[in-house]
Amino acid sequence: MKKNVSGCSVEEAMLLLGGRWRLLLVSYLLDGPKRFNDLRRDMPNISQRMLTLDLRALEAAGLVLRTVYAEVPVKVEYCLTAEGQRLRKVVAVVQEFGLWLKEEHLPATQTKASVHEPAL
Repeated sequence: MKKNVSGCSVEEAMLLLGGRWRLLLVSYLLDGPKRFNDLRRDMPNISQRMLTLDLRALEAAGLVLRTVYAEVPVKVEYCLTAEGQRLRKVVAVVQEFGLWLKEEHLPATQTKASVHEPAL
């Protein structure tokens, strides 16, 4: 992971959660445990490699727990840890801001795509 150059706590958070997919992954996991392919279906534009990398980064940060079940075929689930659950408020604020952007600041001619709105 990149290094925090400013020492700012916002930069520290953005180093972990920034980018296109990580906070969105967290928002889907707020709904409960998901399997890898469930997340792929929820986020069809993410590549398998990017999903794997982002899940690993969130797991390494202690925000996501990966559980492997001894079944045939092997079952793997991802869920938020107690620390990951702390991001519920962050997701709520970002969701509120996104709704505000869609409603107030998008040109009237721009199509508003449907977006997953996590249960908060």
